[in-house]
Amino acid sequence: MTLQRPLDLAAAQHLVPPSVTLRSLVTVTPDHHVPQIVARERAREVFGSRMPFFDQLQQVFDNAAIDTRHSCLPVEWFMGEADFGEKTKLYVKNATALARKAAEKALEAAGLKAEDIDQIVFVSSTGISTPSIEARIMNEMPFRRDVVRLPIFGLGCAGGVLGLSRAAQMARAMPGSRCLLIVVEFSSLAFRYDRITKSNLVACALFGDGGAAAVLESGSAADSAVMIGAGGEHCWPDTLDVMGWDVDGQGLDVIFKQSIPEIVSRDMPGALEGFLGSAGLSPDDIDRPCCHPGGAKVVDELEKVFGYEPMGLDAERKVLRENGNMSAPTVLFVLDELIRRGTTGSLLLSALGPGFTAAFQMVHVGSGAA
Repeated sequence: MTLQRPLDLAAAQHLVPPSVTLRSLVTVTPDHHVPQIVARERAREVFGSRMPFFDQLQQVFDNAAIDTRHSCLPVEWFMGEADFGEKTKLYVKNATALARKAAEKALEAAGLKAEDIDQIVFVSSTGISTPSIEARIMNEMPFRRDVVRLPIFGLGCAGGVLGLSRAAQMARAMPGSRCLLIVVEFSSLAFRYDRITKSNLVACALFGDGGAAAVLESGSAADSAVMIGAGGEHCWPDTLDVMGWDVDGQGLDVIFKQSIPEIVSRDMPGALEGFLGSAGLSPDDIDRPCCHPGGAKVVDELEKVFGYEPMGLDAERKVLRENGNMSAPTVLFVLDELIRRGTTGSLLLSALGPGFTAAFQMVHVGSGAA
């Protein structure tokens, strides 16, 4: 018997012949705006009489560095209870609509039609749907019947970075192919009327809804294009309780530890060094990070990790201020913001998600990409 040698991922990346171009990137949000001051007052109505410590904790709304967010439902819906069944139906309906909107915008921006797409990657962790959402939009848009589908659940906030990485890997595996990435999250549907906990209140102050879509193509590209480079991830041991969901009859109940900023400060540098080393890169090869702004305190620590002055990650803070933490698509909002600003060079996308996992993806933005 001949034993197969383990795959050398770093070497394999250098052997892959086709380049991958980001032909389009778009962001979308649902229709309902929720100013932070409204979210705070509605939270007071829901929890104030049932949560003795509400007055001490309401400052989380002011300290979140968020002005407004978007929701798939009007704020009045959150004033009462809903079970997992109702939330699931709302997720399927709204995720299908927003995913289709994002897909249509991404195809239009790329100058392509639905039938030009060879693969679809759909990323979401805030609801459950079988058939999955990309299968549902395939029944509403004229995609080919032989499209390769990859629905991804469970990556949480890391889903935007890792979704882009998986889409690039699929495009490389089929030279000349085009892959549509769709990332949609409805964190608002994880609202728990019944949970009188600090984490539930923090979630009310932090999370919003949104989506993004991108078209990737493998093959030759101009110097002005946005090119997808090396990607990687680091999953720390014994950290399953840092971030994720508890699930019961009332739906998804958010798990996130207060110590996440501390973990970023202590452990992110080592994970970053490991990724760069495996990809044959150094910190000097990064012209700018493009980070998922999980929250104001997390951005504070990321600025230290990447050697920025306080408030230096201004694009990340702008996206957080205008949209809240939308989970997976948030980092793609930041990338879109940087491209719109005319930022060029090698960007490192990064995000943290359940596992507990750090996700990395290099993207090179040419001079004509904006």
